[in-house]
Amino acid sequence: MTTLSDAARAEIERQCARLVHVYANANDAGDWQAVAGLYAADGVMFRPTAPDEPLTGRDVILASLRARPARTTRHVCANVVIDVASETLATGESAMLLFTGAPQPLVGSYRDRFVLTEEGWRFAERRGSLLFGP
Repeated sequence: MTTLSDAARAEIERQCARLVHVYANANDAGDWQAVAGLYAADGVMFRPTAPDEPLTGRDVILASLRARPARTTRHVCANVVIDVASETLATGESAMLLFTGAPQPLVGSYRDRFVLTEEGWRFAERRGSLLFGP
């Protein structure tokens, strides 16, 4: 097993944390193609509002996103912590605050598995959960 340098580990952490933030911004922009493209080809998404319903593969994720009713949102991601397992695998956790225009925002978290692909770091799995909601 290859031991990663501190610099290599920090770079993987940076790239995976960036992926979390790009995901939030693309989601808020309604750029569903970009959101789906942040997953590995066989990536799995579990929505915070449907944590027991896995969506597997970019095409399925994209179709699900496109089927949602249009809405204006702002996701705020914080407390992003990435743990590097190897040169090609990492995990992460982040807190999420979702504003939808409703009186009370949704508060939840994501647990992520990241994988290095030919396209760069992507979500192998993104599992959302709600802690506080309407």
